[in-house]
Amino acid sequence: MAKAKKSVDFEEALDQLEELVEDMENGDLTLEESLKAFEQGIKLTRECQTALSQAEQKVQMLVEENGKLKAVDLDQDFDEDDES
Repeated sequence: MAKAKKSVDFEEALDQLEELVEDMENGDLTLEESLKAFEQGIKLTRECQTALSQAEQKVQMLVEENGKLKAVDLDQDFDEDDES
């Protein structure tokens, strides 16, 4: 159940980040509010990056080849696909 919560936290953090960006782009915030929003945005960005990094690690561990689990470098696979 904790795994599902982490996904929800990622989605919530991403939604909050989008709201902060929209608020800042509208230009209706005071300087102090903008600074607080920016600070919160940095925190949310780091949380999202951490969640994505953890998800990538899980994918690498779970890739299956010929019935056996095998770690795959996702960046390398994407680069090979681009060359085709």
